[in-house]
Amino acid sequence: QVQLVESGGGLVQPGESLRLSCAASGSISSLYIMGWYRQASGKERELVARITTAGSTNYADSVKGRFTISRDNAKNTVYLQMNSLKPEDTAVYYCNADAMTIGTLAILNYWGQGTLVTVSS
Repeated sequence: QVQLVESGGGLVQPGESLRLSCAASGSISSLYIMGWYRQASGKERELVARITTAGSTNYADSVKGRFTISRDNAKNTVYLQMNSLKPEDTAVYYCNADAMTIGTLAILNYWGQGTLVTVSS
């Protein structure tokens, strides 16, 4: 199976920055699209950003110009650089990835456990 472990969350003040990372491990043969989602209290989970293996990216309108998603394919890791953070960015951020495991041709979707980002004065 595949495990996704996020790190980098924490408490910051508005305008500050954080960088989240998500490392994939396990019996991975291939990683495909990876992304970040977030879920604020009382709200639905939403896509923040995603990135293909080749580096094509997509962002939610609310984070365009402030967040940057990137990946290191050699490390099976995806990052989310979050700048100019706003209180509205407060949420649990989840890593997501499509992956193929060793011994199968099936591409399955996996989720990390989440990391809390709190933006507050």
